[in-house]
Parts: sequence; structure tokens; C-alpha cells
Amino acid sequence: MGPQWTWFSRAQCQSGEPPGPDREREKRWAELFDQLDLNKDGHIDIVELRAGLASRGFSRKSLEKAGDTNQDGVLDFEEFTQYLRAHEKQLKLMFHKLDKNNDGEIDVAEIRDCLRSMGVNISMNDATRILLSMDKDGTMTIDWNEWRDYFLFNPLTNMEEVARYWKRSMMLDIGEQLTVPDDFSEEEKKSGYVWRQLMAGAMAGSVSRTGTAPLDRIKVFRQVHGSSDFTGSVLTSFQVMWKEGGPWSLWRGNGINVLKIAPETAIKFTAYEQIKNVIRGGNETRTLRVHERFVAGSLAGATAQTAIYPMEVLKTRLTLRKTGQYTGIADCAKQMLQKEGVRAFYKGYLPNLLSIVPYAGIDLAVYETLKFAWLNRNIGLADPGVMVLVGCGAVSSTCGQLASYPLALIRTRMQAQASLKGAPKLSMLALIRNIVSQEGVTGLYRGISPNLLKVIPAVSVSYVVYEYTRMMLGTSVTHL
Repeated sequence: MGPQWTWFSRAQCQSGEPPGPDREREKRWAELFDQLDLNKDGHIDIVELRAGLASRGFSRKSLEKAGDTNQDGVLDFEEFTQYLRAHEKQLKLMFHKLDKNNDGEIDVAEIRDCLRSMGVNISMNDATRILLSMDKDGTMTIDWNEWRDYFLFNPLTNMEEVARYWKRSMMLDIGEQLTVPDDFSEEEKKSGYVWRQLMAGAMAGSVSRTGTAPLDRIKVFRQVHGSSDFTGSVLTSFQVMWKEGGPWSLWRGNGINVLKIAPETAIKFTAYEQIKNVIRGGNETRTLRVHERFVAGSLAGATAQTAIYPMEVLKTRLTLRKTGQYTGIADCAKQMLQKEGVRAFYKGYLPNLLSIVPYAGIDLAVYETLKFAWLNRNIGLADPGVMVLVGCGAVSSTCGQLASYPLALIRTRMQAQASLKGAPKLSMLALIRNIVSQEGVTGLYRGISPNLLKVIPAVSVSYVVYEYTRMMLGTSVTHL
């Protein structure tokens, strides 16, 4: 194979015919192949590939995975040029798609508009920094040659891939569905891609919540009982629950916690799409800005919470129940209705509604900041990798939880009020004053330790299950 490509390159150089774009391209590829083939054996092995591309600051993922078509562990010149030819076609399509005014160059405004269409809202200064990283001739625009050379060995084949990798509202489940939903294109909706994503997210949430249910039960007990009861370490709390009701008592309340995932997700997604249409007005193609996504997501979350809130109250009551108190979900609902009336199913509704704003707002702001920071440092890389996705999701969700936790605690106490014998029925403000006066400000964060302990296992388990479920459903990141 070595003599073949070497002769091909030389024959072109010695030919009397004018070079033309195709000949120039083949000549450039032959020279590049020669530079990467360090031992001059006519093949590029994995060591040579990694060393050569790393020295040029390129990504090696595409050539390692897609370039070696015969899976023999090395690239010959034919495989090398086959990959580059196919990839250049994709890059050409991307370039023309970004070049809105068809002047043969991409400017700062076009970069900003492209990223905004993917849900990455950036300023002109940020877009300028991205442009400067690709602009080699100092013209403040990117021509085809600069674009091609920058992305030639990059696995990115279309800009929509970037947005798809960062859709995480259904990917990571930590027990609270207060995140702003993801945006999907019309093509994704029509193809059934969205509903396969929703199914994968529901499955991931079910497994994740079941796996972390014992920690969630400890959190609820500490939120309700404060410093008066149920004290000690997490291990001590496990022992107390085990002693009272055996090993299965660790999962009390988990059944309804899993059951409410599907209706909540479906209602929230449907409401989000409808609210987005209202915000857009008559312009259906307009991409929402971050603050508009926050407003739409918060209203959608409030809609979903209003619809499924009785299940939230039942979950709290079933989590706190003692052995033999209820025979199941239906019995719990029946006793509540008989003893406390319909209003009992909406105890704590106000603090629950108020907690959506700080959670969704801070979670979205932190996630968008981390997402853009990564994209700004890794321009052109579609796949951020598992650690980046899980890490960004865990950090943003944790920040959202910390901001909304006092309201979540008040909500849980109000939900449990009627199930505590002799407990005074306090309002939201009265509960806050009571907790601060008796336990201090730290009392508003009772149960936060088991809640934080479950973040890492929850996001890890949900991500793994989400990915496997998507594979089973035939939904990959780029599949429609």
C-alpha cells in the first residue's frame, strides 16, 4: 500500500495537467499521510495516529473509530482518504448551513446565531473568541479553508449533535423533577425520537429512585422530626428503620415515588411545548433565550406539580408510616380523605410551588454556564464524555437543591402535619419562624446530608440506565 500512494502522489506532481481542486486536495492528503506515517511503512498505526494528531491539537476519536474500515488496527492510504473525503462533504454542508448570507465566509453574528439555535446563548464577545480560535489570516471571518482545516479530524458531523449530547433533563434523575425541560426540533418530534427519550428517562428515574430510596426516607424523617427525634449518623438512621420494620421498610414510599414519574414527565413536557408556543407568538422558528426557557420551564413545572401533587403528599405519608398503619397507596388515600378531607392532598402546595423558581433558575444558570465553558474550550467536539455530562448535571442539580431546600423542608413538614398526633397545624411562615427560633437557620437544612449523599449514586445510576434503555429502544444521540 505504501508504494501505491507514494506513486499516486508523485504522478500528480509530475503530470502536466493543471492541478485543480481535486488534485490539490489529494496531494495535500498524501503529504499529511506521509507526515503521520512516522516509520514510513505505508500504514498509520494507533501510536502514530495519536502522536501525530496530538501534536497538531486534533481529536483522534473519528479516525480511530470510523477511519479503520477493515478493523485491522492500522490505516492505509485508501482508508485515510476515504474518511477525509466523506468528512469533508459533511463539513461542507455544515459550512454552507452556517453561512446564512452565502458570501463564502462565516462571521461572528453567524456563529452566535448558530449556537443560539442549539440552545447555547452567548454574547458577541464570546462568539468573537470562538471565531479568533479558527481565524488564521486575521480577517475576522472564517473561510472554507480555515473551517476545513480546523475540523478536518474532528468527529463533529453536524451542529445539532452538540445540542443533543447536552439534553439532560431526562438523563439525570436525583428524585426531583424541577429542571427546565429540553428543547427538541420538529424533526425529532415527528420521528418519535422525543417519546423514546421520555421512556428512557422514565426508566432511568425509576431505577435511580429505587436505588437511593433508603437515603430519601432518612431525609424525609429528618425534615419532619427535626432535631427532636431521629438523630445520629446515616448508619444509625438505617438501623432505626430496619429495627422498626425490617429491611423492606427502607423502601417505604418508593412505589408511588416511581409511579408519579411518567405522568409528571408527560404533563411537564406537553405544557412546556404549549407555553413555548405562546412565548414565541407567531414566530414558531424562533429559539427561546435562556430567561424565556426558564419562564416556560417554571410554568410547565408548576402545571405538572399541580396535577400530580396529591401523589407527592401520599408519598410523604407512606414514607413516614409505621408498620401496619396503611395497607397500601389506596388505603392511605382513603384514610386521608375520610379523616382530613380533600384539602389534605394539597398541604404544602404553596412552598412546593415557590421552590420551583430557585431550583429551576439556579440549576439552569449553572448548567448553561458549565456547558458553555466546556464548549468554549472544546470547539467542535460534539461528545463531551460521560464524566463531563454527569459532572455538570450533578453540580447544577446540587446547587438548585441547596437554593430550594428550605422550602422543600417546609413543604414536607406541612404534608406530614396531619399524620403527627398533637402537632399544631402551622402555616408556611409560622413554620419557618418556629424552626428558626427553635433550631436556628441550620434547622432549615435538616436532612441535607443524606440528600447530598444520594446525588452521585442517583445521577450515575440514572445515566447508565438511560443509555442502556436508549440503546434498547434504538435511540442513539444522532439517530432519528
